[in-house]
Amino acid sequence: MRAIVIGGGIGGPVAAMALRKAGIDASVHERYDRRDDGSFGALSIAPNGVQALEVVGLADAVRAIGTPMTAMELQSWTGRTLGRFGSEPPQLLVWRADLHRVLREEAVRRGIAVEHGRELVDAVDHGPHVTARFADGSEVDADLLVGADGIRSTVRRIIDPAAPGPRYAGLLGFGARLAHTGEPSTGGAMRLVSGKRAFFGYQVHADGSGGWFANLPRKASLTTAQARATGPQEWLAVLRAAFTPDRTPAVRLVDATDPADLVVTGALEDVPSVPRWSRGRLVLVGDAAHATSPSSGQGASLAFESAVQLARCLRDLPHDEAFRAYEELRRDRVERIIAQAARTNRDKAAGPVGRLLRDTLLPLAFKFADPSRFTWQFDHRIEWDDVLSHA
Repeated sequence: MRAIVIGGGIGGPVAAMALRKAGIDASVHERYDRRDDGSFGALSIAPNGVQALEVVGLADAVRAIGTPMTAMELQSWTGRTLGRFGSEPPQLLVWRADLHRVLREEAVRRGIAVEHGRELVDAVDHGPHVTARFADGSEVDADLLVGADGIRSTVRRIIDPAAPGPRYAGLLGFGARLAHTGEPSTGGAMRLVSGKRAFFGYQVHADGSGGWFANLPRKASLTTAQARATGPQEWLAVLRAAFTPDRTPAVRLVDATDPADLVVTGALEDVPSVPRWSRGRLVLVGDAAHATSPSSGQGASLAFESAVQLARCLRDLPHDEAFRAYEELRRDRVERIIAQAARTNRDKAAGPVGRLLRDTLLPLAFKFADPSRFTWQFDHRIEWDDVLSHA
C-alpha cells in the first residue's frame, strides 16, 4: 500500500514515518518551495505527544532540540502565583523551525521522499486508488491520501466543500527567542501571566537565555501577512504599552528583544469541530482535522497522536474501517481539548471584573480541585502493540 501525505510541516512527516512503521510506503508533498525560515515561534510538546513520538522512534531526536518545562506557573498582573502544575516527564519547549528541521531530516534519513513546491489543487478518488493533482500540472497516484495540510486544509475542502474554516480567538500572537534576557532563571518553569491588558508567557534558563510569547486582544482579526505588514519596532512599542501596567518582567523582556528577532504569528485561531474527517481514500490528520488554538499547548502533540493512531488503524484494518476506527478513537478527546483552549482564550481577554474573579477563584481551584483537572491531557497513551479487530 502507498500513501501520499499532503503537508510537510509537523504532522505530515510524523504521519509518513508512522505509516512506514505500519508497513505503508509514504511520500510527503509540501506546497512551499522553501524550508522553514525561522519566522515561527516556539511550541510545547506535552508528555502525551512525546509518548506518541516514542512509538515511531522520534522522541530522542526531539528531546535533543527541546528544553524541559518542569512546571507551568499561572500568575496575576502583580506577579502573584495563582497556581502551579507540573508533569512527569516534563513538557518540552521547542522552536518550530528546529522541530521542522529535525522531523524533515529524520524522514529523509528513513528513505521517505519529501518534495517541496508541490501545492495540491485537487484529489480524485477513483475507488481502487486516488490521484493527487498539483499546481505545477503533475499528478501522483496512491492507495491513500492523507491531508496534514494545516488549519486552512485543501484536503478538508475536497473531502467536504461545506467544511468550516478557522475561527478567530480574539487574540494576536507574538514571541521572541533571547540569547540574553537579563532575568533570573525561572527554575524550569514556564510562567504564564494574565496581565491587565494582554497575556504574557516566559521562561528563563539557567544560562540567562530564554524566550517569551504574548497574546494581545484585538477585536478584528489580521492575517499573518497583514500583521507582518506592521514593522516589528511598532509592534514592540504596542506590546510595551500593553504590559506597562503589570508588575512583571514583561516590559523588560520586550525591551531586550531585537526587532529582527520578533516573531509575529498573527491571529490565534481554531476549528471547533470538523464534521467529516475522511471520504473514500482521503483522510485528515493534525490541524486539518482538529485545529486547536496555541493556548491549548497541545497542537503538536495532538497531531503526533493522530498520525500514530491513524497508522495503527491502517495497519490492522481495511482503509474504510480504519478511518472510522481512527475517528472514533480521536474525536472526543481532541474536541474536548479544543473547547478547553477556547475557554482559556476568553480568560486571556477578560475584562476587569472577569480578571478579578479569575485571580480570586483560581488559587482556590488549585488548592481544592483534583490535580488531574489541569493535567488530564498528559496521561493519554497510544498502545501501538494492541491489535485492533474488525467491527
